[in-house]
Amino acid sequence: MAIINFGSINIDHVYQVDHFVQPGETIASTHYQTLLGGKGANQSIALAQAGADVRHVGSIHENDASFKQALIKKGVDCRGVKCSETPSGHAIIQVTPSGENAIVLFGGANQTITAKTVMAALDDTKPSDWVLTQNETSSIDEVLRQAKENNLKVAFNPAPMSESVKALSHDCIDLLIVNETEAAALTGKDELDDIVAEFKQHWSHCEVIITLGKAGVMMLRGDDVINVSAFSVDAVDTTAAGDTFIGYFLSAYSNHTDAKQALKRGCAASAIAVTREGAAQSIPTQKEVDRFLAKHAN
Repeated sequence: MAIINFGSINIDHVYQVDHFVQPGETIASTHYQTLLGGKGANQSIALAQAGADVRHVGSIHENDASFKQALIKKGVDCRGVKCSETPSGHAIIQVTPSGENAIVLFGGANQTITAKTVMAALDDTKPSDWVLTQNETSSIDEVLRQAKENNLKVAFNPAPMSESVKALSHDCIDLLIVNETEAAALTGKDELDDIVAEFKQHWSHCEVIITLGKAGVMMLRGDDVINVSAFSVDAVDTTAAGDTFIGYFLSAYSNHTDAKQALKRGCAASAIAVTREGAAQSIPTQKEVDRFLAKHAN
């Protein structure tokens, strides 16, 4: 059983600054890092770390092949990652001493996925396979449609949320994973009870997971509502917390693990990730998650 992830690969250029740069101002950065990022890449790494057979489908500039190697080293099958002449997707990130950030995002090669790319990637799939996608690449409508034509299960994480998501073929989605902000934007409701009612009425064809930060996570399965509390940890950096949860949850759930146990596993992995700085590099290994769960068994 494989999970085919049509996902973004971004290069994060992270600058530590005393304050956000103002119009017309030039400031010096006190520290600079180049890191592998993008929701797609983060989720693929989390899946691989969790033990899943994950096949990433995406695109980067030919000069950035080292980032493809970084994914391969984490256990991600990158035969579907193509090198192109289009600049890689990247983010320019300013980080202040208080931890606030300001980000400029460029889609780049992430926007070069076509219907033909999707068809080729799904060519040798089996009905037991899953497809995962987010909202940082092109041809998401094709991914959803072609996955359903191939009788595959589809997990969709509409992040970052945009109006275009509402026009997608929702009937093709088997598992929707959203945070509170995305859930509110998708349903047009602000209160959690109203959001849940809206999902139950209009998204009854699929299962819905709403991540609630420190309040944990909620899963809607037909008439059932499964709640799992978050683990209490001292958070340092919440970047990629959601991506880590998705990778660990989906790895377990797609292997027929009980939903509540899969949710707990996702929450545990996410809890570990927020105690570390960075995105991809904060994602824990299976052994670390096992130890964490054993420690918090009660």
